Amino acid sequence: MLELWGIFVILLICPLLGALPLISWITHIWKGREFAQVGVNNISVSAAFYHGGAAVGILAICLESLKGIGVVLLCRLFFPDGSAWELIALSALILGRYSVGQGVGITSVVWGFTFHDPLAAGFLFLVASICFTIVRDRQLAKYGVLALVPVIIGIIHAEDGLRVFAAVAFAALIGWIYQQIPETWTLSSNTTSRENIPDLSPQLRSEQTILSLDDHLDGAIVGQKAARLSQLRRWGYPVPKGWVLSPYDDPEILIEYLQPSELSPLVVRSSAVGEDSDQASSAGQYQTFLNITTKEGLRRAIALVQESYNQPAAIQYRRDRQLHDAAMAVLIQQQVQSVYAGVAFSRDPITQEQDAVVIEAVAGHGTPVVAGRVTPEAYRAFVLDTDNLSLIQLEGKGRVPAALIRQVAYLVRRLEDRHHGIPQDIEWSYDGQMLWVLQTRPISTMSPIWTRKLAAAMVPGLIHPLSWSIHQPMISSVWGELFALLLGERVRGFDFSQGANLYHSRVYCNASLLVQICRRLNLPANSLEFFTQGKDFPVINWDILIRNFPGIQRLFLREFSLEKDFKRDYHRTFATALSQIQQENLEELEPSALLQRIDFICDCIRKITYYQVSAPLSVALRQHLLRVKDGKIDESQIPEEAALRSLQELAMTARELFPDFDPETLFEDLALSVKGQEIIQEFDRLVEQYGYLNEGGINLASPTWKEDKPEVKLLFVQLMQTITPDRGKKIRKKGAVQRRVNLKAQVREIYARLLAELRWTLISLENIWLQTGLLYDGGDIFFLEIEEIRRLVSNYDEELLTQLTDVIQQRRSQFNHDTYLTSVPLLVYGHKPGYFHLSHSPSTEKTLQGIPVSSGKTTGKVKILQSLQNLPEIDPDTIVVVPYADYGWAAHLIRAKGIIAEVGGKLSHLAILAREYNIPAVMDIHHATHILKDGQVVTIDGFRGVVEILD
Repeated sequence: MLELWGIFVILLICPLLGALPLISWITHIWKGREFAQVGVNNISVSAAFYHGGAAVGILAICLESLKGIGVVLLCRLFFPDGSAWELIALSALILGRYSVGQGVGITSVVWGFTFHDPLAAGFLFLVASICFTIVRDRQLAKYGVLALVPVIIGIIHAEDGLRVFAAVAFAALIGWIYQQIPETWTLSSNTTSRENIPDLSPQLRSEQTILSLDDHLDGAIVGQKAARLSQLRRWGYPVPKGWVLSPYDDPEILIEYLQPSELSPLVVRSSAVGEDSDQASSAGQYQTFLNITTKEGLRRAIALVQESYNQPAAIQYRRDRQLHDAAMAVLIQQQVQSVYAGVAFSRDPITQEQDAVVIEAVAGHGTPVVAGRVTPEAYRAFVLDTDNLSLIQLEGKGRVPAALIRQVAYLVRRLEDRHHGIPQDIEWSYDGQMLWVLQTRPISTMSPIWTRKLAAAMVPGLIHPLSWSIHQPMISSVWGELFALLLGERVRGFDFSQGANLYHSRVYCNASLLVQICRRLNLPANSLEFFTQGKDFPVINWDILIRNFPGIQRLFLREFSLEKDFKRDYHRTFATALSQIQQENLEELEPSALLQRIDFICDCIRKITYYQVSAPLSVALRQHLLRVKDGKIDESQIPEEAALRSLQELAMTARELFPDFDPETLFEDLALSVKGQEIIQEFDRLVEQYGYLNEGGINLASPTWKEDKPEVKLLFVQLMQTITPDRGKKIRKKGAVQRRVNLKAQVREIYARLLAELRWTLISLENIWLQTGLLYDGGDIFFLEIEEIRRLVSNYDEELLTQLTDVIQQRRSQFNHDTYLTSVPLLVYGHKPGYFHLSHSPSTEKTLQGIPVSSGKTTGKVKILQSLQNLPEIDPDTIVVVPYADYGWAAHLIRAKGIIAEVGGKLSHLAILAREYNIPAVMDIHHATHILKDGQVVTIDGFRGVVEILD
């Protein structure tokens, strides 16, 4: 009788429970929205997230889960646990859900099925995950999982025929409903009124609409130039009124609408997709036309701008920059009647001085400036964090009013701030009343942005070239692995080998790469400000956590297994490797054997680097989540802490025995007594025990305790002189955080021991080379890179052998220079950040002074080019000398070794291209085409703006 009541209740209550529109109710209560009004028939958890937000979505998951679990519990009131009736109850729940909500209720199904049979659910999840990983097809995976349900139930419960039959019916019902319903996000055409459809961007509508800079424009459709200007107008910046012709629109409609005339002239510019991007400026590659006053002139200008996209020079530029061919939109604006105009960089791309804004200006229109046909008035403005324009200091004098230059400097720096600290290149114009922004784009040669903010905490000191060449690929690989876990398939396209680099002999992190990762994680756009401006990291809300839940889950699973993984690798690799390394006698090994030992140790360091990075992250994560204060953590097992503590305890003992000691003769005095000799023996034991430690962290050039015993003795004397209370014996703490701290200590010890062994091996190799005369001074080997050491040992690189002394001397000189820097910039820009070079005054008779526009120093033979007609072949050793340098020269000059121009400035098109192609260039050298002769050998210094005539 009880079972009959159970059947009745299941067939009545379960459909009603499934029909309860709980998601609709909570969305209406929480957000005041009705799904029917927004055109959603399939009322699902996904729809709750989309229309109600994270809080509504999470609540919907909970309620739907309780539905599935509830019907299973209801069945168990009348039938045994795990009976076929539980699947029948879930089927009834699905029917009720479909009758009202037009969906399966997959959340209820999954939780109900898992509660019904955890073993089958777990096995189903495992098999489905493997299949989906291989197949990668959503529809196939969806129906494949349904097909697996009765198969797995049949395998596990082959003796229960009714249960297998119920599983077949259960899967078939879900499959049938899948055939009847649209995708979760599909809008129903018959229930959605026209006014309820979200307002699509004008450029996506089927009918052509005239686009203006007042619209919200998509850079992927109309190009970044137009999109940025529309954004500036919406932000309230003074941008001339403008319209955009998208690549596939008919220009006649816009031409008829604009009606150009003498009283209302227009300017026609390119706005190609991919132009003015972070990686490529496309400066001067496409056409611009001014003073368009007729319809026919506008029609012709539009056509020529569109045609310029397929010019050979433009195609070659895109290939050189590895840009995909896209399409050309056309930007048409009201022309500003300029009194003064020019260009400005929010940061100096040559010197990279932190507060310097570079401005170039001329009377009238600014086109000659960007074309490089005139030498503009050049100014530098130093902008402090102030709204007071009078405090902006100027360098440079000319006819342009100083007040206007200060206003331009203030404007360009504020534009940089609005773009989250990315340096900006703007074209500006002043009509006597208003300062207009004609164009803004990132300075392509100042990307990526490198920050010392994160790296200073991990690697605070200076690093020699050898140390960095070994550690950089290892560290980048580990971070790449961790981000791959977090991002999953979204990690494609990232080059983690560019995650950090060495500037001023210090480590800088790639802030631009970190921001790209943040964007893939759907973090706020202002994430860059955390890395570049020191602002707080943006708040991460529940929506972001939920979207990234699979990656977060993978990271947590890896973190949970960290200790187990380390123990495995310790026994398999690290313990054995250290034992093997320490048994070898370095003095008996030849260079080839030493190189094999170096490679073996590097392989071990590569493996331990994963734990060296992960263990501190794990400590920080657990400490944050469990709210454990620093004072509750015992770090006495960290090698540096343990060594210092042991040395301090010995110093206190020595002080008690010898209170009236002489610091200058301490160790000599200790050797005169038995007690003193015991102190010395214990001191030697500690030095031997912790002899692998050094003061330089990962810098292999720093001597270890074992090598630099006098320094340890000095530290011991200082500890004896310092009155420090006995901290007592540390009480070993326990807990989830403390276990990770202890793991970090074990990892740190192995890491430090391997680094010490690597250093000692390198010194042995250096000693051999000092004896053979390959190297001249101790420490030279640390100014080589690991690959160069391999080539020298193999003795197959004759070019390196001939240049070895110069290479080492140059790197040593730069390192010594960097050592004396009292401060280094927080940020550096681009792949060739400027250094603080020591200037000298060369011979005036053989020196020409101009404007430095593209950094670098090179020597080559002069070739004078007076025009673009009958250009000769330009070989890789040619220094090209031209009267001016507009974009017409670009395709020919990018093959040159260096460029000299009689006129032009830092912000001209050719200057920008020279920096993008890493060609040293100097401009504004008057009469250069007459002073210099074909075949002369000259040296260009693109940092100081100097050309030296060598013969």
